[in-house]
Amino acid sequence: MMSHRPGRIFLHTPGPTNVPDSVLSAMHRPAEDFASPEFARTARSCLDDLKTVYRTDGEVFSFIANGHGVWEVPLVNLLEPGDSVLVPLAGRFSAAWAEMAEHLGLEVVTTPADLTRAIAPDAVREMLERDRDHAIRAVLCVHTETASGARTDLRAIRRAIDDAGHPALLVVDAIASLAVETFDMDGWGIDCALSASQKGLMMPPGLAFAALGRRAMERAQTCNHPRRYWDLQFRRGDPTYMWFHGTPPLQQVWGLRAALDRILAEGVDEVIARHRRLADAVRAAVARWSAAGALSFQCRNETERANAVTAVRVEGGDPDAMRKLAHERYNLSLGGGLGELEHRVFRIGHLGDLNEPMILGALATTELALQECGIAVQPGGVEAAIAALRTQHDNRRVA
Repeated sequence: MMSHRPGRIFLHTPGPTNVPDSVLSAMHRPAEDFASPEFARTARSCLDDLKTVYRTDGEVFSFIANGHGVWEVPLVNLLEPGDSVLVPLAGRFSAAWAEMAEHLGLEVVTTPADLTRAIAPDAVREMLERDRDHAIRAVLCVHTETASGARTDLRAIRRAIDDAGHPALLVVDAIASLAVETFDMDGWGIDCALSASQKGLMMPPGLAFAALGRRAMERAQTCNHPRRYWDLQFRRGDPTYMWFHGTPPLQQVWGLRAALDRILAEGVDEVIARHRRLADAVRAAVARWSAAGALSFQCRNETERANAVTAVRVEGGDPDAMRKLAHERYNLSLGGGLGELEHRVFRIGHLGDLNEPMILGALATTELALQECGIAVQPGGVEAAIAALRTQHDNRRVA
């Protein structure tokens, strides 16, 4: 028998994120004929409204998949076996995407990873300038590397490609940044952008999306990479069936409709501003704790720290033991370290359906768990977070 745990579990991993009650309610309905006009209208409206979130006039495709699944979409629709791709490394997820590309027969070149920084645009430019024959067909860039908590400047990456005079497509993993960070697919010259349902879109895992601009769609129409399930051309047929290459996930689509309604009602810009406010509060708390010397930001450059997640390096204790205690004793779920950062960091997720009381509660509990595990922290993290929130509130009132 499961033991009773009063209250709610505070979910502060980088994904999955909290699913709002309105989204759960929208999914709580019986199955129906997916050929019904109502479902076709709902599915079409979701794809159209995702364009607003992406800020694109391009075409959006949906897949029954998670983020790792949708990674494969550009690899088999825009590239052919033997093609070269540039993957600037920044952490575990960019490395995993590079590994997938290799398994699919692509020639992968990388820039070195610095797990304390975002992707360096100069390194991208220099690599492309050396590629005088334009063998590199695409640059695969992770916007928010959740393993390290670093956010790459995509506008700078676009400038690096242009400054090199290189025709490579810019393909972006926006899985942890869409509906979290400022994102302007068309304005920034992004050719293909990927996302998944379980992060800023406030959904359970299971849906993934790829948005393609004109250059990417032209490439997809001539690409000869063997594919079927991921084939974008094949998914442009009958809307209620081929959009999902088979039986659609009806409940997921109804939930997505409710999630998009929430985002549009709040306003995309305000959603992004809210994430920034909450992230600033978390960073203020971590900075206060770090004054004791045992903790530090994994991402060292303040301007590169993501608004989705903060990775905290622990030098004077066991971050995994702290996370275990926080979960088992206080119902707080935090993220752990991944790849080379395993057992070295804990991660505070602050994306999705969150507000100030939820963040302050999570920070108070994190500080309590750190203290109970004997990890040295400067007390007052919650007070620092409150001060950050009050400053932002005052600034907004003046503006």
